[in-house]
Amino acid sequence: MTEVKTAGLIFICFSMLHGFVAALNCSSPTPKSLFDALEKELFPRKLLRPVKSFSDTLNVTISMTLVGIIGVNEKAQSLTTLLWLHSEWRIDGLSWDEKECGTTRVSIPRGKLWYPDIHMTEFMEEDKSPKAPFVYLYNTGHVYDHNPMRVVSSCQLLIYTFPFDVQNCSLTFESHLHFVDDIRLFQGKTPTEALNESRHALQTRGEWELVDIEIGSNILEINAGSYSGIRYYIILRRRPVLYVVNLLIPSCFLLTMDLFSFLLPPHCVDRSSFKMTLILGYTVFLLIMNDLLPVTGELATPLMNVLFCISLALMVASLLETIFITNIQFSSSQYSAAPHWLSVLVLRYLAVVVCIPPKKKSNRVTVCLRPPARAMNTSIIEHLKSVSGDIPPLKPTALDELRKMRSNLTAIRLQIDKHVQGSKTSQEWQMIGIVIDRLLFGLYIVFISVCVIIIICLWS
Repeated sequence: MTEVKTAGLIFICFSMLHGFVAALNCSSPTPKSLFDALEKELFPRKLLRPVKSFSDTLNVTISMTLVGIIGVNEKAQSLTTLLWLHSEWRIDGLSWDEKECGTTRVSIPRGKLWYPDIHMTEFMEEDKSPKAPFVYLYNTGHVYDHNPMRVVSSCQLLIYTFPFDVQNCSLTFESHLHFVDDIRLFQGKTPTEALNESRHALQTRGEWELVDIEIGSNILEINAGSYSGIRYYIILRRRPVLYVVNLLIPSCFLLTMDLFSFLLPPHCVDRSSFKMTLILGYTVFLLIMNDLLPVTGELATPLMNVLFCISLALMVASLLETIFITNIQFSSSQYSAAPHWLSVLVLRYLAVVVCIPPKKKSNRVTVCLRPPARAMNTSIIEHLKSVSGDIPPLKPTALDELRKMRSNLTAIRLQIDKHVQGSKTSQEWQMIGIVIDRLLFGLYIVFISVCVIIIICLWS
């Protein structure tokens, strides 16, 4: 009995010295012979971590290839991708001779081997992609697994610069249960190799473009212990052509039409009607294109939404300004004199800013001289004599008629001068309206120029 225990102890020590399993001996170079050897030495130990002793660390190499970018959900803050996850580890002590067993590798059902519990920390939904039923086992003891994954992962999306935004989403792979002393993960490919392979295998050419892939190792510290992990940073850039064509360009067209509406005469009633039609069209345009704008619960509002709000606000402001100017043009004669500070500010300073020279005051004065009746009669008689010679003396009735005619002509002359020149108050208010109209026109030009510069900078 003692000899049996001693022999068993010696066998256990020998097995520990030679690894997790011994080198396989195949009776012939056939699949059946290799399978029988694996069935005897490897498959019964599938529940144990394939290392010599419990204190040894199993090194697992992880590499990832991005195959497809299915979608980005700004509201749910999620990224849906299709990946190829490659993992490789070594079964300590396992080996066989290629000539003796007839091959260097063999496909093994996944359930026959121990498999590391690697998962993704950012996952939001269960992976429903089909699992590969087999893994490759090499004669050096290395196990190679290639598994497709459809991943819905959480990602903090920053859409302030939409549609010129660039997103950086992380995918972290780590062991779910084993500590860093049990399983340590290593990256299998450099970031450049992973990027080139992903670009070559990428099957989607949709809204998003793969810009770069960065890789970093991290140790996750939890109260229970430390876990090893590999973190991939997927950098994506949105293709903005769709949004530029459907959102920015039509909005710029409508804003340009509103800009050129300032060329209509300020006193024209059709100007306000034209602006109201533009506002209605712009509102309908925003309602139709609302589905193209991203929806998010973040506090940061996309810059494009701000641009649309400002454009609509400027259209409304220009309509109010047109109503104000039209009212001044048609009702200025009923206003009292403009305040002195307003006249100085608008006509002296703002008029210079908008390049409207101050209107020179007219020196024309209408003077009504009413000479005595006798002198007037004498001058009329002398004038008639010079024209037609001696004339008979005029009757008093004829002189009275001439005096009335002279009074009527003078009154008509005064009314015509007043109608042509207008009152001083009316002219001042009309001039204020013209300066304000030109000032808002200049602000429109400045705003559109700034928007174009910002868009060009974001595009670059």
